[in-house]
Amino acid sequence: MPFVNTNGIRLAYESSGQGEPVLLIMGSGAAGRVWQMHQTPALNRAGYRTITFDNRGIAPSDAPPGRYTLDDVVADTRGLIEALDLGPCHLVGASLGAAIAQELAIAAPHLVRSAVLIAGRARSDAFRRAQTAADRALLESGVRLPSGYTAVRSALEMLSPATLDDSAAAAVWLDLFELSGPGAQAGGGQAWIDTDTDRRAALGAVTAPCRVIGFADDLVSPPHLAAEIAQAIPDCDYVEIPDCGHLGHLERPEEVNTAIIEFLDKHAAAPSAHDPERGSTERGSAA
Repeated sequence: MPFVNTNGIRLAYESSGQGEPVLLIMGSGAAGRVWQMHQTPALNRAGYRTITFDNRGIAPSDAPPGRYTLDDVVADTRGLIEALDLGPCHLVGASLGAAIAQELAIAAPHLVRSAVLIAGRARSDAFRRAQTAADRALLESGVRLPSGYTAVRSALEMLSPATLDDSAAAAVWLDLFELSGPGAQAGGGQAWIDTDTDRRAALGAVTAPCRVIGFADDLVSPPHLAAEIAQAIPDCDYVEIPDCGHLGHLERPEEVNTAIIEFLDKHAAAPSAHDPERGSTERGSAA
């Protein structure tokens, strides 16, 4: 896997397809390859080049010690865009990735052609602040909970009741969560990134076209908080997808992909060619 040196660390990245570049920014504790399950194949077929990467703290990218800040990961992502000469590019971010995309759209508008903000929020409310505090208290305690317990907790927090009530689907998800390990300890320093600060006023300065995708059963970034992003950003639209939780891009990938591609096509620099044969793969590195 190729690497980029940016902001004092190395980031692992991967590029596939041809066309206008779309940088996909993953959420906390997850690897960039998660996008490759559903989103990058659909985007490549739609005529877009996709770039995925692992945020700091996620191997094989560097994991420097200490507590990371939102400024750290925003600077990392900006450096990646500049090192690969992607700008202006389309951004697609989920959860923490949406927060990174929002900050880039505020601070570096020349690098952002458009942005799709998935399962994000512009502030926290009382319950979401309590979620964050509880996860950090567990991390600081050093207690390692049984993997079966954390799998159940992750499923309840991340998935829709529609998925949990489907016995076959729930069994698959519980196995995946158990194999992935304790969610509160994933990503190390990422757990300290502040996504609770109210950014609604700052989002009023965003000039790039934006779409917010919210998930009806999201307990981490609930629809009322996701919709506030769209209300804060001028001319931003909002799409809400039913029967999915915080991992809606994995629970309802077809609906999410349709919402992403339909928006990107509206704001592409040139018409995209929806040709399945365009999905060739390329890899490169920058230092």
